[in-house]
Amino acid sequence: MACPAWCIGEVSFRDKQPHDLILMVNDQDTQAHDARDRSINYIEFIISGMGKTKAFYGEVFGWRFTDYGPTYCEFSDGVMTGGFEVGEPTPHGGPLVVLYGYDLPALMTAITKAGGQITKPVFSFPGGERFHFTDLDGYELAVWRRTASAPEDHEA
Repeated sequence: MACPAWCIGEVSFRDKQPHDLILMVNDQDTQAHDARDRSINYIEFIISGMGKTKAFYGEVFGWRFTDYGPTYCEFSDGVMTGGFEVGEPTPHGGPLVVLYGYDLPALMTAITKAGGQITKPVFSFPGGERFHFTDLDGYELAVWRRTASAPEDHEA
């Protein structure tokens, strides 16, 4: 039997209000076309001190912060957001967070000046070059950049 004008497939909209239909269509459209679907969207770090962590990432990378009480703040690098929560840091054994930077030597200088440590100096890989560092709580991160000889389809 053909579906009457007030239904789509097996779903009846006879008892729905107009705003319900808009929300349902928008929600279905968003789920089908949202670039965030199945991508890394947020990263959280457990840190030992809010002030020193915000100073380090603000000074080195220019991140901005929004406080949500004394023990949690959100950071933004202009593309992605994440959070810092005061607690007992557990930096070893987690995934490696890789940042992008155009001027690796300048970033290495800024990291050491702000109290971080370079753990692997700049090295080449098929996508470009990168280095690793630890922040003030011992989390290891990396910074990479594409080089002129790197193929476009390779990333860190």
